[in-house]
Parts: sequence; C-alpha cells; structure tokens
Amino acid sequence: MSVAPLVSTIRDALRSAADPERAPGMQAYMKSAMPYRGVRMPVVRSITRTAARDHPVPSLAELETAVRTLWDEAAFREERYAASGLLALKIARGRPELVPLFEHLATTGAWWDHVDDLTQRIASLHDTHPEEAAAVVRRWSVTDDIWLRRLAIISQLGRKDRVDTTLLTQVIEPNAADREFFVRKAIGWALRDYARVNPEWVRTFVTLREDRLSGLSRREALKHVG
Repeated sequence: MSVAPLVSTIRDALRSAADPERAPGMQAYMKSAMPYRGVRMPVVRSITRTAARDHPVPSLAELETAVRTLWDEAAFREERYAASGLLALKIARGRPELVPLFEHLATTGAWWDHVDDLTQRIASLHDTHPEEAAAVVRRWSVTDDIWLRRLAIISQLGRKDRVDTTLLTQVIEPNAADREFFVRKAIGWALRDYARVNPEWVRTFVTLREDRLSGLSRREALKHVG
C-alpha cells in the first residue's frame, strides 16, 4: 500500500487551512528557520486524525514511511507537527521498533516543541517495555546531543505513581551540573511533575544535590512543594 494518499491529504488540508497573516508571528515565536503556514496546533491535530482515519495505514512500517516522508520533506513546520502527530495512532503506541525514528525526529527537529511532543511516545514505551525503554533513556542521558538528553529526562512526565524514581535519578545525575538552559529546565520540569505525587521524595532529592543542581532546576522542582 502506498502512503502517498495520506501524506498528500495532510499537505493539502494544511494548505487549505493556512493563515498567511498568522504565519510570520508563529515563526518568530518559535525562532524557526522553517516557515509556517499559520495553522493552529489544534487544527493540525484535527487534520492529522481525519487524514489517518480516511487513509489508514495497515502496518507500522508504512506508518513510519509516512512520518519520515512528511518530516524529511517538510516545507512548513506544521507538516512536521503532523508527522509527529501520526505517532499518536494506536498502531504506534509503545513500540520499541520506533526508537530510531524518535531519535531522528529529536535530533533533526532540534528544538523544544518537537522534542517535547515526543514525550508521550517514550512514556508509552516505559509502560509496555520498561527494561528496553530504561536502557534507551539511560543511553540518551549521556549523549552529546542536548535534545536527546532533554527527552531522556522528561520521558516519564505524566506517569504519576508509575514513575521509576531510580531511572529518573539515573538520567538526571549525569546532567545535574549542565549549564544548558533546556537541560536545566527539563530537570526541574521532571521533578516538579513527580512532586505532585511524592513531594517528600522530590524535596529530599533536591536537598541532597543542592550544590550541583542549578537554581533554575531547584526552583522549578520545588515550585509546588510546601
């Protein structure tokens, strides 16, 4: 089966929904070299879901082809948002075979919007294949690529009481003293999210590493801890 109908349907729908007056502001806000069509994110998601429903892909391999085609050939940033959005389809959830694709999107997207959008995909892997997912994020946490390190740190967002605190510690430790803003912010975000479930654990974690964690990471982590 060809994925061309799915890809062309998404592209055509994004073109039809374009708002040229909105596009420059969106591009400026995201500091994007790639232009925008000016399509709001909820509309991008709706377009993606509708196209996937009308042109279903029967296999994971074909879904990956569609994602890579939209992503690698993108002329507008919304096409990349749609590509990433296809990974929310049921066929793609919790599939370790997609790890190389996640790495490709994170390293070539190389900005917070693309990387953060992948967080739920990795969180699903933690649920379905915990050992494999843990090995992946531990590897990412010590790479030279800041975006893979950010993704490793925030990969358990939203897991609440399912957060593996040992793993969270393992991915934060190599990055605790990093001066990169997006890494420091990720550490604070991951800890703040878990503090909703276990504030005492987070308070202790931060206290024990007060001399290594940045002020930004500490403030973010303890923002809602009484």
